[in-house]
Amino acid sequence: MYSLKKNLTDNGIFLCFSGPFSQGLMVEIGDILKQRLRAADVDDSTILKVFSAMVEQSQNIIRHSAEKLVETQTTDEIMLGIIAVGSNDNRFFVLGGNKIKNDQVDFLKEKLGGLSVMSKEELKTLYKKQRKSEPDNTSKGAGLGLIDLARKSSEPIEFSFDKLDADFSFFSIKTVI
Repeated sequence: MYSLKKNLTDNGIFLCFSGPFSQGLMVEIGDILKQRLRAADVDDSTILKVFSAMVEQSQNIIRHSAEKLVETQTTDEIMLGIIAVGSNDNRFFVLGGNKIKNDQVDFLKEKLGGLSVMSKEELKTLYKKQRKSEPDNTSKGAGLGLIDLARKSSEPIEFSFDKLDADFSFFSIKTVI
């Protein structure tokens, strides 16, 4: 465990969780994150952006992870994934990852690739347009999460897909604040 902790610290990561995600857990992690950033005298605007990026990436895991853990007392499914927050060169980053079905890879590559080349003004316009439109019947949200991440990020969102087998890939995403 020390080796893992040292690796995280060496890479600037000060908060990391891997395992089953729930709405309640996301709230707890968010509270700890805000406390950690306030203790480091980070300004409120930056705290809000880092917190928002962590929430968006956690919601991505909760809504879209293909890896599930079924609770024994209920029929509720709990999704599995990983989230990490760190800092490097006086900037913060939020990393997220979860298993997805291979048939989602091309859609995400196209969506994230398109967002990465848009200006802040174009992202703002797209965000407003998306807020006014009806969600897709197959969507689990309004489709605003990735757009909002791109808006808050100081750099284009980084992402990758590691093919696991014929059915699944591991989706990784990084937002820099």
